[in-house]
Amino acid sequence: HLGSVIAYFTSAKFLLYLGHALSTWGDRMWHFAVSVFLVELYGNSLLLTAVYGLVVAGSVLLLGALIGDWVDKNSRLKVAQTSLVVQNSSVILCGVILMVIFLFKTQLLTLYHGWLLTLCYILVITIANIANLASTATAITIQRDWIVVVAGEDRSKLADMNATIRRIDQLTNILAPMAVGQIMTFGSPMIGCGFISGWNLMSMCVEYLLLWKVYQKTPTLAHKSAKVEASELKQLNVKKESDMKPAEGVQLIIEKDVTGFEPQQEKEVGCAARIAEPFITFRDGWVAYYNQPVFLAGMGLAFLYMTVLGFDCITTGYAYTQGLSGSVLSLLMGASAVTGIMGTVAFTWLRRKCGLIRTGLISGVAQFACLILCAISVFMPGSPMDLTVSPFADISARLFENEPLPTIASPEPEMIFATGMPNLLNGSIAPANGDPEMSPESVPLISVSLLFAGVIAARVGLWSFDLTVTQLLQENVIESERGIINGVQNSMNYLLDLLHFIMVILAPNPEAFGLLVLISVSFVAMGHIMYFRFAQKSLGKQLFVCHTPEPKAAPDSSPPGNTSTV
Repeated sequence: HLGSVIAYFTSAKFLLYLGHALSTWGDRMWHFAVSVFLVELYGNSLLLTAVYGLVVAGSVLLLGALIGDWVDKNSRLKVAQTSLVVQNSSVILCGVILMVIFLFKTQLLTLYHGWLLTLCYILVITIANIANLASTATAITIQRDWIVVVAGEDRSKLADMNATIRRIDQLTNILAPMAVGQIMTFGSPMIGCGFISGWNLMSMCVEYLLLWKVYQKTPTLAHKSAKVEASELKQLNVKKESDMKPAEGVQLIIEKDVTGFEPQQEKEVGCAARIAEPFITFRDGWVAYYNQPVFLAGMGLAFLYMTVLGFDCITTGYAYTQGLSGSVLSLLMGASAVTGIMGTVAFTWLRRKCGLIRTGLISGVAQFACLILCAISVFMPGSPMDLTVSPFADISARLFENEPLPTIASPEPEMIFATGMPNLLNGSIAPANGDPEMSPESVPLISVSLLFAGVIAARVGLWSFDLTVTQLLQENVIESERGIINGVQNSMNYLLDLLHFIMVILAPNPEAFGLLVLISVSFVAMGHIMYFRFAQKSLGKQLFVCHTPEPKAAPDSSPPGNTSTV
């Protein structure tokens, strides 16, 4: 027994979990802290936080395909190590710059009429954005590629590993912001910066070592197939597939010899072609994504990002306006983490019983059924929905009456822990519908209770569905295109996420939140309809037959990967 325990703790699988836990913990601490730091620095205004959010989303949207292409073109170890070092070094550098700003802010304000301080802000946002792009590359290579190789041909093992990775994500989402929040509350923002920088330095060294160990223990990681021409991302070109064997048109990259990967004619490529190359890669990446057999499933997942029905800053801010305290929100977030973990357990059980594709269908129905509660909450007592109130009233008041930008007036610490980051609703609206004289008890809690009951219950279906689509992408996308396809999937997710923030900016008042809820439920429904169409095409008449194995997809319509044991 002792031998098997030691074997597990030294296995590539466990070392991968440990590395992911360290990486995710650092990520969550940084994402939480950087938003609070930017608010603190800019006189409690949300401007810098908003700019940072837009820059991050826009960058991944535009560069997702290019990052994925870089992951495909280079050896696994090089990609993982480079993205790890860039990510952690950027966070450390950012932390040092923020410490300098906190220490010498008064002096920086007077130098060059404050332009030096503005330059520091731009520098912080730029470096933080680089850290996020490197984090995206790490996520693609580890969660979409390394994990598939470590699991080997065992799809049940792959499902279990995916579920464990999500459980780690759920736990760190709650615990990491609370940990760094305590340090910042009982210490200072500067101490918080120092702690995060120190953590990332230590974590980078340990993660680097863990990656090397996993690489050594899994020899197949040293071999990676990639297309000879990087621009040829036509996976579903039937003519090519019928004319050549799978091994043809694909070359093997051995980690020790990456130089041989570049075509010889690249030396003769002109300046114009080099400039055009990123645009061609971007176009080809999106075309390849569209041609994937799992395209509709991926789009279905992306549509779930166009929602205010999650524990992001928007919904928690709305709850704050409805009289819920920070401590109650913290408990609700804890409950959502528990239901999220239940979703990962449900995924592994359903996959064994019904197969992978049907698991997505069942998860989608479960999520949508729970979100019906959110739609009902809009029309219940206590709901502030009033479509006669102009959604632009708040914006026009600031523009034409010269009111100051929304500010956050020292939110209580537990409120920070609950929300994860400041937001427009937190900053611009006082509790209880904006009337400071109105006590929270005077607002009926039926509506907001139904809203959060639906959101929390829907996490079971949401995370099970997320894992289903993740595994479909892992199993159905060919190895040489895993990076670019998952890069485009990330771009799609960010695009819909960006649209949801724009939607909130256009209608920021609590009176319009009910409308946002109904729009969100509609987008979730559209996402699941797309997935249903994908399942229908893949399984045909056996779609609702749960006691038979899922048929193996034909090579020209869907690559192998949809088969599942009952």
